[in-house]
Amino acid sequence: MKVAIIGGSGKMGKWFARFLLEDGKEVVLIGRNEAKLKKIGRELGAQATTNIEAVKQADVILISVPIDHFEEVATKLSPHTHSEQIILDITSVKVLPVAAMHRHIKKGLLLGTHPVFGPGAGSVANHNFVLTPTNQQESALAEKVRGYLEAKGAKVTLMSPQEHDETMTVILGLAHFIAIVSADTLANLDRLSQMPQIGGITYKVLLSLVESVISEDPELYASLQMSLPNLPEIQELFQKSAKTWAALVKHKDKPEFARRMKALRSKLEQDNPDFGKAYDNMYRIAEGL
Repeated sequence: MKVAIIGGSGKMGKWFARFLLEDGKEVVLIGRNEAKLKKIGRELGAQATTNIEAVKQADVILISVPIDHFEEVATKLSPHTHSEQIILDITSVKVLPVAAMHRHIKKGLLLGTHPVFGPGAGSVANHNFVLTPTNQQESALAEKVRGYLEAKGAKVTLMSPQEHDETMTVILGLAHFIAIVSADTLANLDRLSQMPQIGGITYKVLLSLVESVISEDPELYASLQMSLPNLPEIQELFQKSAKTWAALVKHKDKPEFARRMKALRSKLEQDNPDFGKAYDNMYRIAEGL
């Protein structure tokens, strides 16, 4: 099987190239930066080209490009696809790219996919994938992709593009927002460099979250913040909650603070049967740092 990766010089494009090559697939990397493509091609032992027409020879096309450029890429790709091909995208939002693929690509079987992990992952094992079929044919393809990924230890969920994006508003949008605001707060504190030396487990986990987000591509994270649905409303809710808790601390209202915290614990325990394992899990994460 031959797989063409559009955006093959990006971090996730490179990650999937290595993954597919190790799985015995033939891979061709396609992108704009010729020098970077050739360097990665030599490193991985894969073909590399700036010519998008190279997709014609592929059985599967994997689109791994920034959200802001997706429509342009789908438009350019359209004349070079054929009905026997499978065309997947791996962007972090799904409504916009899936709609763009359906709007521009008239030949080939399409499927929106989201690997919910970054290029630091060692494999797909124990990592989440979301597949977003929109019709019967895509659902049949999604089941085949699910089988392939689950055989390698991945965890796969199927949902609509709309459900995906609404869920990612919290999973990615809110989590990234909290990390960015925390980073901004920490950057304004004195003795920041000394804190890791004396910090406990909770601080180490917070710092790891902060640094993992801030070290990534700012353009990608900005696009996610601007593209996820209803994220401003979620952020406003977060800010409102932050003000409420800050007021309790400011006014030293210990009884109300404790009451609210107990109520939250009850709610989280009800929604998550593994709630009690979180503290131990945090130590396992931090001890691996």
